[in-house]
Amino acid sequence: MTSITGRAPLFRRSPPLPGRGSLLVFTLQDRIADRVRRADYRDWRDKVTAIGGCAQPIRLFGAWQLHNQDSSTVLAHLGGDVMVPCGNRRASVCPACSDRYAADAYHLMRAGLAGGSKGVPVTVAEKPRVFATLTAPSFGAVHNRPTTPAGKARHCTGCGQFHHPDDPRLGGPVDPDGYDYIGAVLWQAHAGKLWHRFTIALRRALARAAGLTVRDFRHHARISYAKVAEYQRRGLVHFHAVIRVDGPDGSTDPAPAWATVDLVDHAVRAAARSVLVRSHRPDGTVLDLAWGDQVDVRPIRASSAGELEDRAGAVSDARLAGYVAKYATKGTGARDTPDRPIRSQLDIDHLRVSTHHRRMIQTAWDLGDLGFYAELNLRKWAHMLGFRGHFLTKSKHYSTTFKRIREDRRAFRAAEVLERLGLEADSVIVVNDWAYSGSGYANDAERELAAALAERLRNQRQRKYTEEVAA
Repeated sequence: MTSITGRAPLFRRSPPLPGRGSLLVFTLQDRIADRVRRADYRDWRDKVTAIGGCAQPIRLFGAWQLHNQDSSTVLAHLGGDVMVPCGNRRASVCPACSDRYAADAYHLMRAGLAGGSKGVPVTVAEKPRVFATLTAPSFGAVHNRPTTPAGKARHCTGCGQFHHPDDPRLGGPVDPDGYDYIGAVLWQAHAGKLWHRFTIALRRALARAAGLTVRDFRHHARISYAKVAEYQRRGLVHFHAVIRVDGPDGSTDPAPAWATVDLVDHAVRAAARSVLVRSHRPDGTVLDLAWGDQVDVRPIRASSAGELEDRAGAVSDARLAGYVAKYATKGTGARDTPDRPIRSQLDIDHLRVSTHHRRMIQTAWDLGDLGFYAELNLRKWAHMLGFRGHFLTKSKHYSTTFKRIREDRRAFRAAEVLERLGLEADSVIVVNDWAYSGSGYANDAERELAAALAERLRNQRQRKYTEEVAA
């Protein structure tokens, strides 16, 4: 007997004991059936459906009302217990909310690539644009699974063996005792600063190539970008970035004639090689932090369909937004790493993680106890293996913002309500009075039902999208 999600039930009916009556222990399926039979189930289901099947909803108690202009009459009222989405971007924490975050990230990325929405003109598709990937350097040989251009697996360059795609050794060091865990964690903690230095170096490289001073560059061109961080199997981030050259006023301003894709390509590579951030090891030894040797730069082509990459190596902007946005919902990229902050050494001791990730977490925790690393907040970010940056960031003029996307969604929903009630926005006053009453679901039966509702809603969205594309 299995549950509706395919997992085995938590409890089973116990057989009769000698000399006693039958002992009845309810299974998870029994508890689910009991929840469905309750009188308030439909109301509960509607609330969960309204938040997309959020895995960890915030529960509120209070009321929402629409008043006329002088507040003498209540035109509409909603009160009692309600649920709101948790808003967590990580798919491992809440698949439903991460889907919404990924959709918002897609629209943010897509607007800066193709324009035509969110206040970004379609002319951005004609500007010099590249898709760059900056990686971390090596801190010791790790088990890997290289492939041929045809996708056939080759021997691991570290140990010489073939690795299955799910081999737990992948990403782990070949020589754990010789792996530079301190260097890896400190590089990770400075990744955001490395990116900031890279953007400065990129402007300098482009100004130099155009025969301009750095001060004059801002009067001729502007670098606009959006980047997302992705964890590799070894537990270190690399950055995927869409980089675009605009005129001095941003996306609405044509790029200068001297700005070409090849020039941007060379400038990105030169800037990545020149960046250096200095830190120190616990013993005081200077530690130079830089980008890895693997820097990939590909032109972006304007296209509405097709493969992500063509034979010439150019990347399709129609596919790139979705490709980049999906990484915004990932955590550390490893199945067995925590998604919540670590509070004590006891938490680390009880983590169900690989030996490699445990050592990275432990290293971050230990370094965080040293005073001269205080500004890095390594203990706060130990669960992220030392990385303390945002997963998706952009420059001011790349495209729209998450805030504007969410405000537009709220305004659309509010307009729907007013239209249904036959009211005008300028004729009402909205009054909200809510108090926090808890989070999550009451029990495992409700969690299972919410997960099933979330999966059904996701399948409906995917089916609708497939039908629209086919049409």
